[in-house]
Amino acid sequence: MKTMKFACLASTALVGCLLSATAAFAQSTASQANEVEGVVVTATTGPRAVAGLVAETAPKSKSTITQEYIDKQQAGQTILDTLNLTPGLSFTNTDPYGSSGGNVRLRGFDGNRISLTFDGIPLNDTGNYAIFTNQQLDGELISRASVNMGTTDVDSPTASAVGGTINYVTAVPGNEFGGMARASFGSDSYFRAFAKVETGEFGPWNTKAWFAASTQNYDKFKGKGSLEKQQYNARFYQSLGNGDFASLAFHYNENRNNNYRAMTLAEFRAFGRELDFSDTCTNRVLSTSARTITETAPVIPGNCSDFYGRQVNPSNTGNIRGQFLYHIKENLRFTFDPSFQYVLADGGSQLGTISETDGRVKGTSANGKDLNGDGDTSDTVAFFTPSVTNTRRYGLTSSLIWDINDTQRVRVGYTGDFGRHRQTGEFTSLKADGTTTNVFGGKDGNGQKVFGSDGSFLRNRDRFSIANLNQISVEYRGEFLEDKLTVVAGVRAPFFKRELNQYCYSQDGSSNVRCTTEAPTATLANGNVTFGTSTTQFIKPYSTEKKYDAVLPNIGVNYELAKSHYVYASYAEGLSAPRTDSLYTVKRLADNSVANPGVQPETTKAVDVGYRFQTPDVAAQVALWANQFENRIVTAFDEELGVSVDRNVGDAKGYGLDAQVSWNLEEYLSVFGSFSYNHSTLKSDLRLNAAGDRLPTGGKRFVETPEYTFGGGFDWNIIEALRLSMDLKYTGERFSTDVNDEKVSSYTLVNASLRYDLPVGGKGTYVQANVKNLFDETYFGNISSRSNAVALTGSSASSPTYAIGFPRTYQVTLTTKF
Repeated sequence: MKTMKFACLASTALVGCLLSATAAFAQSTASQANEVEGVVVTATTGPRAVAGLVAETAPKSKSTITQEYIDKQQAGQTILDTLNLTPGLSFTNTDPYGSSGGNVRLRGFDGNRISLTFDGIPLNDTGNYAIFTNQQLDGELISRASVNMGTTDVDSPTASAVGGTINYVTAVPGNEFGGMARASFGSDSYFRAFAKVETGEFGPWNTKAWFAASTQNYDKFKGKGSLEKQQYNARFYQSLGNGDFASLAFHYNENRNNNYRAMTLAEFRAFGRELDFSDTCTNRVLSTSARTITETAPVIPGNCSDFYGRQVNPSNTGNIRGQFLYHIKENLRFTFDPSFQYVLADGGSQLGTISETDGRVKGTSANGKDLNGDGDTSDTVAFFTPSVTNTRRYGLTSSLIWDINDTQRVRVGYTGDFGRHRQTGEFTSLKADGTTTNVFGGKDGNGQKVFGSDGSFLRNRDRFSIANLNQISVEYRGEFLEDKLTVVAGVRAPFFKRELNQYCYSQDGSSNVRCTTEAPTATLANGNVTFGTSTTQFIKPYSTEKKYDAVLPNIGVNYELAKSHYVYASYAEGLSAPRTDSLYTVKRLADNSVANPGVQPETTKAVDVGYRFQTPDVAAQVALWANQFENRIVTAFDEELGVSVDRNVGDAKGYGLDAQVSWNLEEYLSVFGSFSYNHSTLKSDLRLNAAGDRLPTGGKRFVETPEYTFGGGFDWNIIEALRLSMDLKYTGERFSTDVNDEKVSSYTLVNASLRYDLPVGGKGTYVQANVKNLFDETYFGNISSRSNAVALTGSSASSPTYAIGFPRTYQVTLTTKF
């Protein structure tokens, strides 16, 4: 059998690490085990660092970084930021340390259309597929992280990845007792502590494990508020001999964050980058023309949405991950990866007011209720009303891998992903200063609920959804022409079902709901109901389900032209099933039936053609790509329903070039660079209303997607004990509206790292200084895009908002290993 050696040059930050684009770095146990014998990445080892060429053989575009590179970055940083130099990937961090989240784009696709996995388990939200970049595993525990541009692994547990996948893998426990302790200090009163203990082999079966914990807190870089995070991890590993193993890992993470205020371009020009939420519970009026801010006390106590204390972003997330590999026969292996995930998080406007005589307060009673305790029922009262999501998710990935002979292999797999997705919005009370009494509102087991006159609790959302994915996959891998030609052909067939249970009344033709126990005033002939004196029609609570399935091929070919010269090509299809929010808008039809949007899954067809050049000192790769994006889902006018809902509006197309090169100049000096060109456009206009007005989106470029990005840097061992690393990332201009009538300028961020090995404490004791945004560039980060910034017929103007980029930030970390 051909021995494929995948290496990562030891002396550089990204030499080899960034170019190790190989299927060996897949996520599930089966994907890792499915590599040809001799591949360095196996079930028990990570990518081996070798001073030499990076023998890339994967027949698709993929890039990987290892722990060696991750360790040079800021302590506590999100892995998405660490991956940002990958060609094709654009990540904007909301703050310098990563705990505020950020926005990711991969070849023009947003995070909801990219699959993110952690040891093979999917991390995208089961409802809207969102990626929460601030909830990721501590970087010290990640052995490698990879990006598939436009493709998935054949057993990827996803119903959303039309744009590609981002994967990372947890480190395997070591054989010897040891550990690491780390303390970090930095700008904005930053502090982080991290500790890890390795047990080494113990017990009668030489079991091994590690345990880790971290805590982090710092102030916002502008405005009042702080960000706090704590995380706990453990992994147990049992070798079963002959490459077989069993592993069980645990992860728990808590975030408690105050948000940053986004701003329009006009607000930025008037008030600068320091504009943020108010320090106290007041209502503010901003005049961009006069450049004044007027603050007044709220008429309703606590009703102050521009107050930092009401802008919180809490989350509790955790998972349990099992991995098992066993040889049934010498040429037949079985893998079994079960998992469980838990999520409790909230967001939304988090502000609500209600009259003490509102029908929702009365419920089945005829009387209002004194909600603020002032002795009457004549007030309107403010409450904390977050949109809470509570998810319990069960997963399984399993495969049989059959080595037919030395050059032929077949893998058959099953993937299951079952998510119970509870979305509520229970009211809870406010403190005198306007902050909430509990960040999760009145959610069961958290804050106190607010009860109406009949004993029912007040809420603004109440629904339960199930996302159920069953997927089968088959993959063939063969070596031909004296091992010069590698062919990988696979297919996955996802069967996806959404069960929808709406427990509130749905406004006919709208996403608005009325959560109440009150009896309807009238039931109309079509089955709709009304409340009080209002003529607004509502549809009664309902349950329904939607099913989606597809057969998705994944084919790749790699050929060795000559020594050091390789070409490859790949074709892959992807699917993104409609999100939960796309399906909960309902409309009463003329025949009195109730219709959900008839939205169909988005699909992609991605093609890559690439060339690689590799010598012991140079590794280079360039790829041309094209992607056909069909059935794009956006909010648009539906002619059959007569309202605006999430629906399929047509196709989009993209093509571009991704390139990367690294060069080991000397044993002590390496350089690297990457470049991307992305031309992604929409094909058709968007219908706005029954009058036929259209939003002119045809031919316009994707929002938030730079046409050009490039990065580069070096890693220099000045002396044995002193190393300097620097990198930069240029992000081109980005449009912030669908019609491309507003955009923000390009920017370049430069980062630096200086490490000194201390002469005390033994090998592995060092101090490291990191600087983010070295030249203190003012720039715009995350974009909240809009349809159009300038008024058009049928569409009024709406200004996009932007998260201002963080300023120059310093961090110093002291690390000791034992």
